[in-house]
Amino acid sequence: MRQLTPLDAQFLHAESATTAAHVAGVAVLDPSRTPEGRITREALIALLRDRLHLAPALRLRLVSVPFGLDHPYWAEDPSFDVSHHVHETTLPMPGDDAQLAEAVARLHERRLDRRRPLWEMHLIQGLTGGRAALYVKVHHCAIDGVSGAETLAALLDLTPEPRAVEPPAERRPTAAPGIVTMLAGAVTRSATHPLRALRSLGRAAADLDAIPLAATLPGARLVAATTRMIRGTTRDLPALPSLAAPRTPFNGPISARRRFSYGSVPLADVRRVARSSGISVNDVVMALCTSALRSWLEERGALPDRPLIAAVPVSVRTARVRGDRRGQGGRSEQDGQGGRDGQGAVGNQISAMITPMPTDVACPRERLQAVGTAMRTAKRRFAGSPSAWLSELTSMVPAPVTALATPALFRLASMGAPPVNLIVSNVPGPQFPLYLCGARVLGYHPLSVLSDATGGLSITCFSYDGSLDFGIVACPDRVEDVWRLMGHLQEAMDELVELAGPAPAAAPAAVPVPAAVAASAPVVEPSPV
Repeated sequence: MRQLTPLDAQFLHAESATTAAHVAGVAVLDPSRTPEGRITREALIALLRDRLHLAPALRLRLVSVPFGLDHPYWAEDPSFDVSHHVHETTLPMPGDDAQLAEAVARLHERRLDRRRPLWEMHLIQGLTGGRAALYVKVHHCAIDGVSGAETLAALLDLTPEPRAVEPPAERRPTAAPGIVTMLAGAVTRSATHPLRALRSLGRAAADLDAIPLAATLPGARLVAATTRMIRGTTRDLPALPSLAAPRTPFNGPISARRRFSYGSVPLADVRRVARSSGISVNDVVMALCTSALRSWLEERGALPDRPLIAAVPVSVRTARVRGDRRGQGGRSEQDGQGGRDGQGAVGNQISAMITPMPTDVACPRERLQAVGTAMRTAKRRFAGSPSAWLSELTSMVPAPVTALATPALFRLASMGAPPVNLIVSNVPGPQFPLYLCGARVLGYHPLSVLSDATGGLSITCFSYDGSLDFGIVACPDRVEDVWRLMGHLQEAMDELVELAGPAPAAAPAAVPVPAAVAASAPVVEPSPV
């Protein structure tokens, strides 16, 4: 039995006529080494059927509680058929990048059918050079960015020859409780909600100066500091700069239409800039986005005189939960149950860092340094605080109110001062080639959610096989020329490479490391921040 958390339910109920709350990605494929020289829908369906047990979120659908009195539950779809979720289309000639982006944007506009498991795959044929693409979308109430990448990884291989996978172990199907049990649980949680809401309010108050909009209220810093003192969490937390987001052309009510652009920059260049500047790869990503947004706003005479404010999603999933998500057994810290029935593989384990983007700094070198300073402050603050304010805020609202009020609150937020200007996300990926049904994955460009509250623009990137692959989603009523913004990102990369100076000479050939030494070396998992 697995119920949506308040945070999961927030993503579900954020959907409206203008907001589709799914996360997605488009993989560009080279099928030249497959036996047929192409990837087919039938091969993709066969692969999914063979490995569905490795991605348990794909077989679950929502079961609503009567009258919306509580958050929905997950249950296996008794009529589930993989073929209902896999579609195929062919681009008209010439099948260039712009046509692929247009097709992906149309797919990204459409909301998922809640009567079925909340995912779709679209195989897109006809790209130039004999390539193909696979667009995959899954509802955000089911997965976050990191678990989405892990779900996709279950379908991928390290070689063109698909690997053999172990057959699924016998398990008890995930089921929702009966109506009487649902209603009893709803009554119990409604009765105890005021106490839980007070606890969440106390925990969230300690981060009041780091929460969008709330941080701009008079006395927010004093309330946060006092709460931390009362709770005994008086660690030396850095003072945050102003988090008041300025109004920009991409903030305000959005429509249901979407535009998409994509591109890549060499990861080696990003790392060289990071090393020369003494900052992290993620800081360089923020610097690229900051410079690109500055150029775009400046072209339109709309550059604010203070920094933009970005929300940066951060995975707060523990290694133990990640183990459950990979089907390695154990117990999930979120739901208290093991991963054998797939329950630990569904839902969100994220929070967000709120940080300024110094678009108001004209000098590229000073702007890069300002980004590094802002990100260090944000990361120190995030590491030293409970970092769960997003979950705490959603837990304060009763379930019936969440379903009714969320779309209206998001729309209302877009009409005043924006909580944030945009979402910028960077998900670390593998630095070696992967294959799908024998076709090599050339790049993977993620797509995120747009909402009235977070603005009509989002920038997401995924590091893969030596590249940093960007996906930009925009509402054309707010950002009409999304390809121009992608061009500014690539120009910003050139600018930072020039600041970093000449590339160092090639290092001498590495001396082979004895197997015993290599086996004893610690394994460090990359962090999204």
